[in-house]
Amino acid sequence: MPPECQLFGTLGCHLCEFAEAELMPFVEHGLLVELVDITDDESWYEAYRLRIPVLRRIDTGAELDWPFSANEVVAFLR
Repeated sequence: MPPECQLFGTLGCHLCEFAEAELMPFVEHGLLVELVDITDDESWYEAYRLRIPVLRRIDTGAELDWPFSANEVVAFLR
């Protein structure tokens, strides 16, 4: 079973939309991804404002910065 993840981004971020599209096949095969808007929390905003979109594993805290490919996501989830 794949780990649960969070995708840090914000509304109106075109790169975040690209990242969501890249992750969609994984979601369709059971990956759980919570979309997290960095503007909802000041600490998220400070940590991610220059890096979004960022995929984060909930279990390990490991992060994968955009741009990422499907192959990089597979390796990240292992």
